[in-house]
Amino acid sequence: MRPSRIVPAVLFLIALGIAPQIVPSARADTGWVRGAPLNLRTGPGTQFKIVGSAKPGDQLEVLERGDGWTRVRATNDRIGWIAAGYLDAQPPPALRLTQLESETASLRSQLEEIRSEAAQLRESNATLASTDSGQRSEIESLKIENYELRAGSRYQEWITGALILAGGMILGAFLHRNSTRRPSSRIRL
Repeated sequence: MRPSRIVPAVLFLIALGIAPQIVPSARADTGWVRGAPLNLRTGPGTQFKIVGSAKPGDQLEVLERGDGWTRVRATNDRIGWIAAGYLDAQPPPALRLTQLESETASLRSQLEEIRSEAAQLRESNATLASTDSGQRSEIESLKIENYELRAGSRYQEWITGALILAGGMILGAFLHRNSTRRPSSRIRL
């Protein structure tokens, strides 16, 4: 490899090694503080310096789990360690109640929208059904009229054909009568 290609490759490998530490994890967990107020510490133990605190019910982003301690990020972007037993995977009941109340309100508004849409669809369906029955009766009357017209046009065709046949027979008989007479050479008195 040439030296000009080595430098970018090394920089790429270094970036791969540093990126997971700089970029927050896409699968970061969330936990809620339970119990008493907690101190955020610089390391996993009570001997480390306090850098902040978290009240019960505060939401924390879990960055790393250690032996009995959890590294978290508070909502004010402070990062520290707290004892692992004081984090709940579910929000506190008061927060869950608020979330459920807002979700219920949202679902109620959606239900009202769906009910109004269903009423509109029922009205539209009734209108279409009445239009449909009217159109069906009109189609039936048009079918009957069509059959009558077809039968009437056939009747005229039959009469025309019969007249042509009768006229042909009369003409044929007349021509036959005239053609079968031979002039006789005798004189008749």
